[in-house]
Amino acid sequence: MAQSVERFSSRVANYVRYRPGYPPEIIDLLKAECDLTSDSVIADIGSGPGNLTELFLKNGNVVFGVEPNAAMRAAAERILQNYLGFRSVDGTAESTELLSASVDFVTAGQAFHWFDVRRAKTEVRRILRPGGWAVLVWNERQVDTTPFLHDYEQFLLQYGSDYPVVRHENAVASIADFFAPENARLRSYPNSQEFDFESLKGRLLSTSYIPELGHPNFDSMLRDLGDIFNKYEKDGRILFDYDTRVYYGRLSNCSAPSR
Repeated sequence: MAQSVERFSSRVANYVRYRPGYPPEIIDLLKAECDLTSDSVIADIGSGPGNLTELFLKNGNVVFGVEPNAAMRAAAERILQNYLGFRSVDGTAESTELLSASVDFVTAGQAFHWFDVRRAKTEVRRILRPGGWAVLVWNERQVDTTPFLHDYEQFLLQYGSDYPVVRHENAVASIADFFAPENARLRSYPNSQEFDFESLKGRLLSTSYIPELGHPNFDSMLRDLGDIFNKYEKDGRILFDYDTRVYYGRLSNCSAPSR
């Protein structure tokens, strides 16, 4: 667990600047299907610099940003300091430090694949109020819908240290275990980013499995990235397409109270 917590420490600036946000349709979905209101209390676990947290803060919610990495937590505290509803918490998915039955929603944006699923499920059940919801969100980069995205995926497979192991797409079975015996619902939304070369490089260096400055492969990696960019850029820009996947549901002992 400690290794997964610290692997982003040196990448915070690039993460803040170059990672995608989340579509506002997520709020509309949770309002329509999960009775989200501005009075709902949110625990955003593995909240990082607050990309998903901010979506709920803009909706007027009180949000506990639960983040174990000190550098990420400090970034969130700086970025979100003007939101009155923001609460920064030094905690993990397995030990949030929150009170029992204290929140209406538990969310995780781009983070669930780092959790110990069994222990996190126990903790989420503990902190959710009756009728509460769990919501797992990923910006899932498309890997073969354009020639650029296909070549970029092959590039990551070449240079990523443990990319095939840690990629969030591997978490599908764990999602089923997390919500079992209930079934998670799934909704997907289009999302995208447009990059020049410097921002594409920043997006690459925000990932935890990519070599950093000083690594023997660092210079050759950036040369190859430049070759891919130059091959596919149009007017000096390249498009990153995502499917934003939202898995949501109740956990078995957090069922809705009787009416």
